[in-house]
Amino acid sequence: MISAAIRRNRTAMPARIFQRPKNAMQSGKARTDEWLLEFAPAEAKKPDPVMGWAGSGDTQSQVTLTFASSAEAQAYAAKYGIEAVVHATPPRRLKIQAYADNFR
Repeated sequence: MISAAIRRNRTAMPARIFQRPKNAMQSGKARTDEWLLEFAPAEAKKPDPVMGWAGSGDTQSQVTLTFASSAEAQAYAAKYGIEAVVHATPPRRLKIQAYADNFR
């Protein structure tokens, strides 16, 4: 059971729900039917003075939850009081052309 203090803290963190995009480096469509819930960063990243790497104390930005449908993700967000915005998946536009079109 989540305590009231944690629940109050989570309401301040907005999240986004979106469908996993296709990997640009491969032609396959594996795991593109999954829906993700990601929290928005609570603070800006700062460069580390020693190493120069960017980082922050916000651990919620590292959390990504996976769901089978957007309805499940919305139900989870509603159950735990997370303010979530659903980003619709853009329609796929296929450019169908034949090899012979290169020589017209």
